[in-house]
Amino acid sequence: MDRLTAEKKILELRNEIDRHNRLYHVEDRPEISDQEYDQLMRELRDLEDLFPDMVTPDSPTQRVGGEPLPYFEKVVHKSPMLSLGNAFGADDLRDFDRRVKSALGNQQVRYMCELKIDGLAISLHYENGMFVRGATRGDGTVGEDITQNLRTIRSIPLRLSRPLTLEARGEAYMPKRAFEKLNKEREERGEALFANPRNSAAGSLRQLDPKIAASRQLDTFIYGLGELVGETVESHSEGLDLLESLHFKVNPERRVFDDMEDVIEFINGWTVKRPELPYEIDGMVIKVDSYAQQQELGFTAKSPRWAIAYKFPAEEAVTVLEGIEVTVGRTGAVTPTALLKPVSLAGTTVKRASLHNEDIIREKGLLIGDHVVVKKAGDIIPEIVAVLPERRTGNETPFAMPTHCPECGSELLRIDEEVALRCVNQSCPALAREGMIHFVSRQAMNIEGLGEKVIAQLFESGLIANVADLYDLHEKRDQLLQMERMGEKSVDNMLAAIEGSKENSVERLIFGLGIRLVGAKAARVLAEHFGDIDGIMNASEEELTQIDEIGPKMAASIVSYFSLPQSREIIDRLKRAGVNMIFKGARTVEGIDSPFAGKTIVLTGTLAQMSRTEAEEKIALLGGKVTGSVSKKTDIVIAGEKAGSKLEKAEKLGITVLDEAAFLALLEESKE
Repeated sequence: MDRLTAEKKILELRNEIDRHNRLYHVEDRPEISDQEYDQLMRELRDLEDLFPDMVTPDSPTQRVGGEPLPYFEKVVHKSPMLSLGNAFGADDLRDFDRRVKSALGNQQVRYMCELKIDGLAISLHYENGMFVRGATRGDGTVGEDITQNLRTIRSIPLRLSRPLTLEARGEAYMPKRAFEKLNKEREERGEALFANPRNSAAGSLRQLDPKIAASRQLDTFIYGLGELVGETVESHSEGLDLLESLHFKVNPERRVFDDMEDVIEFINGWTVKRPELPYEIDGMVIKVDSYAQQQELGFTAKSPRWAIAYKFPAEEAVTVLEGIEVTVGRTGAVTPTALLKPVSLAGTTVKRASLHNEDIIREKGLLIGDHVVVKKAGDIIPEIVAVLPERRTGNETPFAMPTHCPECGSELLRIDEEVALRCVNQSCPALAREGMIHFVSRQAMNIEGLGEKVIAQLFESGLIANVADLYDLHEKRDQLLQMERMGEKSVDNMLAAIEGSKENSVERLIFGLGIRLVGAKAARVLAEHFGDIDGIMNASEEELTQIDEIGPKMAASIVSYFSLPQSREIIDRLKRAGVNMIFKGARTVEGIDSPFAGKTIVLTGTLAQMSRTEAEEKIALLGGKVTGSVSKKTDIVIAGEKAGSKLEKAEKLGITVLDEAAFLALLEESKE
């Protein structure tokens, strides 16, 4: 084929594939089969292979490309991507309506009402109609450049229908079906499951390898313009119509109303219909439609005065308590779990709910066979909130906690008048198995490829009995390859991750050992104070309690743990295997002059730029003390997205509240 003919054919194929992408992923009305679509893509790919200089960034073949990135570059938003204030009921919406009309001198106001997609906020930049950059919301001022990953989402046009320069803002999300498929695959591989579609979407877009993002079947809805060059629109609804005409995917379930009571009626309808959608929503967004009125209303420090997010009440469902199962955790605590008749709740099928301890069962008056009301706390964690005794038939039966361990048969005990029953047999297989799952977890030794199912397989096959055995697995590679779902690549990756964990700073090991009452924060305090594992092992209770944040009970637990011959044997084996035993982290600077020095700080909500653990470490290094609850002794509350009751309490007590942007700014100042 000559060059001129190839160029013409390539252009035809690109236009045809773009049209089918739009029909399938945006308009939901495909015209051809997957096989026919794949044939068009193969034909285009073959031609581009013959004429590689004709490949352009907007070609459909470039949806997945490029090598994994070492890190994400930061992107400063031209105008902030602010979060919205919340409304939790009709009265809150009426108050919002009154504030808006009062500020506008009682002008006529029209409201646009849209579904609030539960995903990750994104910003898409186009120059002369070409997609050039995509970013996360981040802290609202600074996000991360995730262009490579966003290019893999087929509902995002790589080229607009007109050569406009603009910024479009929207939400990337994972459809329910894709979420269920992903979790099923992760379960089969023995990996931790995602809690909800929002977490999975956010995790997918923050993968450094775009091929992983491409495999996750993400989608988008675009909800507004951040910038528009060369054209003018006068309202939010006109802006959405323009975006739709440019081939963006805009949610069709949107309406403009002249009266807030009509908005409330529309919201009530979607509160009921919400489970029918193929994607998750966590509320509705109400915006003043006129851009001129939006400009007149302006912004507070955190949010626009012309928009508000209505949050749905926690979804509840009635089902039957079919049984109660007890499990033994890594510390020996025996925890009851409700086994429920499967029920659909907030987009997922719920079969289990935590009951925490025997007292909860007694307080709720639960009987096996009871009809119960279940809700998801924060739309994530299933819990039983009420029993319906009026539905009892007389066939219900009481539940009694076991007196002996369901795993090893040892007598269960209550220690120090605790609520929880415990198995104290250190040889109990449940303690070893659950302890191993904790040992490899992210906050501990962070060994990827060792999920719960893989750990269970290794125990059942006799390849491991304690954490030290992990570091002998390289000698058992042939046996590993004979295990179910253990191919050469997965085995080699797992062994490499185990080898890499030897270089961790010792606080990860201390936390991973699962010493009762010693969390990640206390592990770091111990590691920083003593410098190595030997100092901790040989410390007396008196020496330990002289350290801030190490109380008498924790000190006794530490001394008790290291007094056991089997504990010292494990440490000796880990030393011989080459596992690091010293503190490698940065030490807290004594007498530092920082805004956090000597302050008591509480973190609440989700931070976009770092994990909570990272934030706690940075605060600790600057002389601050992080606690879990807000009180009159709290000096500062750092509030991320979806901050809840802690933020409300801080505001009532008049405590200084910092958003993430202010927190990051203080961290930067402290470096200088």
